[in-house]
Amino acid sequence: MGGLAVPRIRFGERVLREWAYGDAEVLREAAEDPYIPVITTVPREWSEEAGRAFVERQFRRAEDGTGYPFAIVDERGRTVGHVGVWIRDLDLGRVSIGYWVVASARGSGIAAAAVGTLAEWAGAHLGAARVELHIEPWNAGSVRTAEKAGFTCEGLLRSWGEVGGERRDMLMFARIVGSAARPAAS
Repeated sequence: MGGLAVPRIRFGERVLREWAYGDAEVLREAAEDPYIPVITTVPREWSEEAGRAFVERQFRRAEDGTGYPFAIVDERGRTVGHVGVWIRDLDLGRVSIGYWVVASARGSGIAAAAVGTLAEWAGAHLGAARVELHIEPWNAGSVRTAEKAGFTCEGLLRSWGEVGGERRDMLMFARIVGSAARPAAS
């Protein structure tokens, strides 16, 4: 698959857009979070160089055709997090979404709105029938976000993935979108 163009997607007064080098402040806050650097490529030790490398990795993901990484921008124009749709299994009709928001934006509903918007976009623009999320069972905030975004927990995937150097269980959440989600006309 060739390079992907990351679109600008409005959801209310908020925006999903391509990452930019000017997004350093949110990356600095994310790097200080005890969990975000463990599960993402956000640098564990902040520096301007590490922040630039993070943004360049997002550019490469689109260029390499692996997915669409977005910066989440709130109604004040402040970048507050990341959401991406990963298309490795698109030929099977499914994609996965990963996301994080910095502590200063948690509880605002922006993560659920961004995830729900991106799930709908994946159905409408990529033809995905199913969107999946993988969440560690203890992560109550992400579970609430998934449920608010219209995802349903389908079960526990034991030893599903490696997080912080350890095999971890994950809850599988899914949302049916796109034409597959609509009932057939009678």
